Amino acid sequence: MSHSHSHSHVGYLVPLNHNLDEEPSLPKLPISGGANLIGRNNIAVSDKRLSRNHLTLTASPGGGAASLLVEGTNPIVVNSGNKRRKLNSLESATVSDGDVIELIPGHHLFKYQVLPRRGGGGRNNNQPHHDDEVERGRNAVVAQNAGRSRLCEEEAIRDFRVPEDELPCTFRLLRVKGLPAWANTCSVSIGDVIQGDIQIAILSNYMVDIDWLIPACPALSKVPHVLVIHGESDERVNYLKRSKPANWTLHKPPLPISFGTHHSKAMLLVYPRGVRIIVHTANLIHVDWNNKSQGLWMQDFPWKDQNSLSKGSGFENDLVEYLSMLKWPEFSVKLPSHGNFSICPSFFKKFDYSDAMVRLIASVPGYHSGTGLKKWGHMKLRSLLQDCTFDEEFKKSPLVYQFSSLGSLDEKWMTELGSSLSAGLSEDKTPLGMGEPQIIWPRVEDVRCSLEGYAAGSAIPSPLKNVEKAFLRKYWAKWKAEHTGRDRAMPHIKTFTRYNGQNLAWFLLTSANLSKAAWGALQKNNTQLMVRSYELGVLFLPSLLKRRGTGFSCTSNVTLSEDKCPAHETSEMKKTKLVTLTGLTMETTPSSSEVIIPLPVPYELPPKPYSSEDVPWSWDRRYTKKDVYGQVWPRM
Repeated sequence: MSHSHSHSHVGYLVPLNHNLDEEPSLPKLPISGGANLIGRNNIAVSDKRLSRNHLTLTASPGGGAASLLVEGTNPIVVNSGNKRRKLNSLESATVSDGDVIELIPGHHLFKYQVLPRRGGGGRNNNQPHHDDEVERGRNAVVAQNAGRSRLCEEEAIRDFRVPEDELPCTFRLLRVKGLPAWANTCSVSIGDVIQGDIQIAILSNYMVDIDWLIPACPALSKVPHVLVIHGESDERVNYLKRSKPANWTLHKPPLPISFGTHHSKAMLLVYPRGVRIIVHTANLIHVDWNNKSQGLWMQDFPWKDQNSLSKGSGFENDLVEYLSMLKWPEFSVKLPSHGNFSICPSFFKKFDYSDAMVRLIASVPGYHSGTGLKKWGHMKLRSLLQDCTFDEEFKKSPLVYQFSSLGSLDEKWMTELGSSLSAGLSEDKTPLGMGEPQIIWPRVEDVRCSLEGYAAGSAIPSPLKNVEKAFLRKYWAKWKAEHTGRDRAMPHIKTFTRYNGQNLAWFLLTSANLSKAAWGALQKNNTQLMVRSYELGVLFLPSLLKRRGTGFSCTSNVTLSEDKCPAHETSEMKKTKLVTLTGLTMETTPSSSEVIIPLPVPYELPPKPYSSEDVPWSWDRRYTKKDVYGQVWPRM
């Protein structure tokens, strides 16, 4: 059981048998003032139908009635007097002294028992009984403490607190409605990102719902110039043209190869103080920003000093080269205190990206050869990883591919992609070697029991013919996300990483799904890369994170540190480690020679392989077992 704060005991959950008598073979569960999270780990029975985080019981420090919230997927029945009330996931009720709580109705019964309150200065008549209870409670607490570090790991996102100036070193999950507050620690909504005195907004995405976007993000209605780069169909574009504000421009980039899409999800926001670059995984629609597991990275960059306009960086080159492929119609703006500008890709050279904490990995459609071979898709990732040295622990360590749409794949291309993702040297200057991929993909049961039920499956669009290929069976791994509270928030986030335990060699947050269209496929004896779609991702490398946070912000009045050298010299000497949130809670005291960067990887590592009973989700099958809303798939 975990508690949000340390309070004195105010009561117990007393195990009962089916005759509603106390069950002496099971320990009572002590209840403290404040929030008590109760689930499978602290109920002394092995029943997998119990959720690990089944319910939260929030009791007042003085005892009395408590509020109950169903956290898990399974229902609860509250018996109060002669009334029985069934509560489904995320429903709540008030429980009083003597009420009986049924978990998996009728299977696990507990009576809520409030401890008698002490009188003023003397002993309460019930004190001997109370002391006896406390002693039993102490024994239960000792047993729980042994597993407390494990419980902390199970809600690891509670401890994800990153100083404002170091946020660009990591990424954040998007807020999900209906989750307990702890699960949304350090997460963001669209209004947290698009804010302040924005002069120009360039919004890049696949799907755009203007009717949702403007009310969800009021700051957008005040932006003088908005360019929307999208991947919508012609029919949908006609509607967008009719409904968009007059100062918004729509642009669909050229798609020279059939079956390609504009899929990149990014925002470029220009402010009087600088530019904010955001790379994320959500379409600009309601369900993507409210109901799904998604990720977002952003960093603010100042205007360059007029004397150093020619100074570039790897990030700047990545960005300007990618933007130049989008071919948007240039437009002129007058920026207060900066002057007149033509907004074209080279305009973005006017900002100082020397403190960028990531590299961009983009895909653009076309047949890329010569110097263009290593600029895009998996070949860009290969070229960056080849120049990096990683810890010995990552030799032949596994890879994770996690995404929300599966293309038509073959084993030859999986080896090609794996070669790129396995690139890099270990400290002894030998290649890291091929890593075995694990594909994290939702099972039918995950979708059925998700926050959206089967409806979530429409955003996991992979047909049976792609999913059922025999060679893929050895790669399937489960979507498990209890430590971030996102077990039931189906993934639309896309991530690729190489890991050992809870340590990460590198980590990619991207719009790219697992497909040749997104990553590219080598042709002509590996001299040409064919890519169909536009994609964009950010690559976290320990080597990039040694010079940490500058504290620059476009939306608050912080000034850049003038004296970079001494501070950064010491940090250059330190080893930088990327760790998962579970790794962060497991860390004891980091070495003084190490800098630990926590990344909120939403799923657990190492991933658990599918069992023989598990069925990978495919969206064109019929499912007759009803979901959490009583629906079947496809909807009748």
